[in-house]
Amino acid sequence: MNDSEARFDALQGRIAAAIERIGTAVEAIDARAAAEPVVEPAEIEALKQALEDEKLTSAQLQERLNTLAARQEKARAELERALADQRGAMMQLDQDLQRLRISNDQLRDSNEALREANRAGVREPHLINKSMLAELEALRASRAVDRSEAEAIVAALTPLVVSSTAAGEA
Repeated sequence: MNDSEARFDALQGRIAAAIERIGTAVEAIDARAAAEPVVEPAEIEALKQALEDEKLTSAQLQERLNTLAARQEKARAELERALADQRGAMMQLDQDLQRLRISNDQLRDSNEALREANRAGVREPHLINKSMLAELEALRASRAVDRSEAEAIVAALTPLVVSSTAAGEA
């Protein structure tokens, strides 16, 4: 065998090896392509539409959440205001009750002094005047207590009426 035949055989062997490597690579590519899922355009569109629907639903839920949070904040502010009004009414009622107690104590003292003066047979007009003033103050204090009680009741009922009205509107 001569030199050119040997080179020809060597080249032919190299070409055969290259063709076999190419065939193996093509088979590997075909196997990978077969293993990869084929996604159809209709399926892609359906998934995009589902994503858009979920985004819309999420936005609607966020809006509802914001509305509920605002409503809750408004209700909390109304309750705080009602509580402050109630506390003020209770403080006023307490002050008026203290005033009534003091007036009643003064009235008892004046009446006791009048009884003592009457037993002693002494007629003292200033004691009668003092007793009448104490009685007037007791009546004023009693009226103030009644007014404070009414204001406390109104302060207690106002949040209930407001929440009932709000529930009726919703």
